Amino acid sequence: MAGSSHGHTPAAWTGVTIAFIGFCVAGAFMVMDQPAGFWAGMGVVVLGGIIAWVMSAMGMGQPKDAHKALLTAQQSEAASAKG
Repeated sequence: MAGSSHGHTPAAWTGVTIAFIGFCVAGAFMVMDQPAGFWAGMGVVVLGGIIAWVMSAMGMGQPKDAHKALLTAQQSEAASAKG
């Protein structure tokens, strides 16, 4: 995955950061035994996913054909190594 830059986009970083904050909030409120705060934190987690999806749709994510180009490059390298 490192070769295809999987997850190295503004959409991915933003979505994961927001979701991480949501998990931290939910965990803190779980320890404090406050169900409303826990569910608010889980709402922030969902919001992170929605924001990442919207940012990706706006062109800030990885292009859909990027993985295909990587596979083609890897197949040609493998073919040249065999030959």
